Amino acid sequence: MQQQPHPRFSALSSSSLSSADLLSPTGSSRFSLPSAPSINATLGQTRQRPNIYDRNLNKTRSSEVSASAFAFLFSEIVQYTQKRVSGINDLERRLNILGYRVGMRVLELMTWRAESSSKAPKREIRFLPALMSIHTQVWRAVFGRPADAIEKNMIIDNDPLPERHISVPRDMSQLSCSSFTAGIVEAPARVTAHNTPTQQYPSRTTILIKLEKSVLEREEIVK
Repeated sequence: MQQQPHPRFSALSSSSLSSADLLSPTGSSRFSLPSAPSINATLGQTRQRPNIYDRNLNKTRSSEVSASAFAFLFSEIVQYTQKRVSGINDLERRLNILGYRVGMRVLELMTWRAESSSKAPKREIRFLPALMSIHTQVWRAVFGRPADAIEKNMIIDNDPLPERHISVPRDMSQLSCSSFTAGIVEAPARVTAHNTPTQQYPSRTTILIKLEKSVLEREEIVK
C-alpha cells in the first residue's frame, strides 16, 4: 500500500517545479520585488538637490528658521544639559558656552557679509556704536528683530525668544535660559544674563555687558 504524503507537504510533492524554483524570489509571484532604480537615475536625483555648502551666503540673508523648530530644539538642549549639571550656575555656564559658539559664527558671517557688500567696510571700535550694532544687527540676524532697549551698558529684551516656551520650576526660579543669548553676545563682548521681570513683561531679560578697565580708559581718551 502506497503511503500518502502529509497534507502539509502535498502542495510541494504534487508540483512539477523543484524546491529551488519554488523558493526562488524570482520564480514565484508571492516573492516578486519591485525593480530597483538605476544608478544613473539615483545620481540624477542627487544632483538636483542643492548643496548647503554651495549656497551663496548673501542670498540666505533673509531666510528664516521656524520658531516652533527652534523652540523644540532649544527645549531639548536645556533638558539634556539639565540632567548633566550640578546646579543652576553650572547649567547657565553650559548654555553660555553653547551661545558663545553660535555668536562666534554669527560674528564671522556678519563680518564677511559687511566686507563683501561694502567697498570700504567699517569696524566699530567705540563702545556705544558697537553696542548699537549688537542691539540692532546681531539681534536681527539671530532673532529676526532688534532688542527692545539700551540702558548704559545693558541690552534689554522684553520677550526673549529662548525664554518664550521654557517653563522654569519654582525651585529653579533664579535660572535664566537667556544665558544662551548672553553667550552669543559674549563673542564680541563679556556679558551675563539677568531676569528682570515686570508685570507687563514677565520674561523680561537684561543682558549686562561687563567692560574691562582698558575699554573705559580708551573711551575717555577718544571722547
